[in-house]
Amino acid sequence: MRKGYKAIAGVDEAGRGPLAGPVVAAAVIFENNLGIVNELIDLGVRDSKKIAEKKRESLYEFIINRALSWSVEAVSEKVIDEINILNATKLAMRSSVEKLKINPDFLLIDGNATLESFPISQLAIPKADEYIFSVSAASILAKVTRDRILLQLDKEYPGYEFYRHKGYGTKLHMDILKEKGPCEIHRKSFEPIKSMLGI
Repeated sequence: MRKGYKAIAGVDEAGRGPLAGPVVAAAVIFENNLGIVNELIDLGVRDSKKIAEKKRESLYEFIINRALSWSVEAVSEKVIDEINILNATKLAMRSSVEKLKINPDFLLIDGNATLESFPISQLAIPKADEYIFSVSAASILAKVTRDRILLQLDKEYPGYEFYRHKGYGTKLHMDILKEKGPCEIHRKSFEPIKSMLGI
């Protein structure tokens, strides 16, 4: 906890790498006390990629009930194709911070890039989601939200099995793409989708 800052928001994203669907970012502010920290430790809050899906769901409920403020924002695959994935990720992060009900005075961001021209002090830390609880919490909110979006998209685009691979370039997903071709929610600026469409 940086001295002098009273509302520090952890910020992280989910979905930079998939071939389909949105990128989602979350921002989380916790009360600064040892009780919250101990609860987070006991519950095993850490990088969402290292937590089983069922556990993530239960942690999601804990986080939204115990955080002082939290927000999640998604940026669609269409916007990703227009402004590229890095800019879309930063847009999602900025939007999630702007939607917080408490104005943070410092941001801890997972990764190595800060949000340029943003009027809040910030620090980008690679792998922050592994050891900074507010960033880990943001990682969980973003991941669970994105997974829920993909479950809904699976119903809208049957046959692509988004509920299983969540848009990532798994063997299953690639086999389906070879058979059916890309659908509306595939990222047209990403390989191999770009090549499949002859763009």
